[in-house]
Amino acid sequence: MHLLNGERKAFPGEGRCKESRRDWLARMLALGLCGPALASASSTGGRAELTKWSMPGLYPGRVAHVTHPGSIVSGVYQSEPVREMIRRGMMELTGAPDWVQAWRTFFEPGDVVGLKLNPVSRPYVISSPEVVREIIAGIEAAGVPRKDIVVYDRYKQEFYGAGFDKWLPDDVRIAWGTDYSDPTQQRLDGYDADHYMDMQLTLPGFDLTNERARRSYAARFITKDVNKMVNLCLLKHHQSAGITMALKNMSHGLVNNVNRSHSSPMLNACGAFIPASVSIPVIRAKCVLHIGDGIKALAHGGPVMNPSRAKYVWEHKMMYFSTDPVAMDRIGWDELDTQRRKMGMPPLAEAQKDQDSGFVRMQPEHVTIAGALGLGVYETAKMDVRKISLA
Repeated sequence: MHLLNGERKAFPGEGRCKESRRDWLARMLALGLCGPALASASSTGGRAELTKWSMPGLYPGRVAHVTHPGSIVSGVYQSEPVREMIRRGMMELTGAPDWVQAWRTFFEPGDVVGLKLNPVSRPYVISSPEVVREIIAGIEAAGVPRKDIVVYDRYKQEFYGAGFDKWLPDDVRIAWGTDYSDPTQQRLDGYDADHYMDMQLTLPGFDLTNERARRSYAARFITKDVNKMVNLCLLKHHQSAGITMALKNMSHGLVNNVNRSHSSPMLNACGAFIPASVSIPVIRAKCVLHIGDGIKALAHGGPVMNPSRAKYVWEHKMMYFSTDPVAMDRIGWDELDTQRRKMGMPPLAEAQKDQDSGFVRMQPEHVTIAGALGLGVYETAKMDVRKISLA
């Protein structure tokens, strides 16, 4: 399936006298004129049919976000407020009369459901027990037993380093792509050679004739182990991508060979790599629900953290719910920029390299481009944003 073609499309801002850099990049990508963006995605060895749940899912453009002032106290997540946020957010997203029916909109007995976590910014902004346990409770309420719930992250080393294994409910299964990260990330243990994204981009020193060097293969977790997935992401700054939320949690968590997308401060192709990877048919087909944990968020210096960057963490006290990763990330992008302004920093699209962000220019336009490729709704005027404040 070719992601890029010559079809003419309209983009936000087109027709104005001055076209923004972000809109220009989206237009060039759709026209196939950005070199590293010349990519194709393939699912040649298995089922990857799109369903009514496939991205952008049941509710394109709809984002429910729920805030609760008691969701975190002195840096500690509070179970009852978090439970209330998730149940209300799922009801608002789906329009269901109760939280159980909301979960049954997506899942039913016989499903094997994956749950993608995020341990990267440990110990400051990572997937929390309170959020994960309530999501698992929701999947169970839909009739899926724990033995058919598979919790995943790409590296076994990071999964256990974050301590996820210490608090997961009994009988939930665990999966990962490979044991640890290595400089090339091109090993295939835990990945599926039949499902990949082929991009004309490699790490320096590799030849484009080397298929493994220019391809990113999907994890067997998403191709073989589950038939649906919940993407549990976080609201964070990323030095090369600008924002890491729903889209990047998939692009860099569900495939291998991702270092080539940001191999140096100057060699940064996240703007093209992220939407191309998420467009792998099996990923697009199976990632049916995106839940954004913004109770704690990161405005700058991410994703890998050290104590000097803890000053950029703030208690946002908000969670996001959507079937549309583009719409969710667009709202998250605005939230990051709002917080950055409060901290005296430039917006993501204008920020330059500094002591806590090493890339010459980050690429949040991956959200725009993902919208141009049909992964979701980018234009805020076309979104259905539902804001709920809980006491």
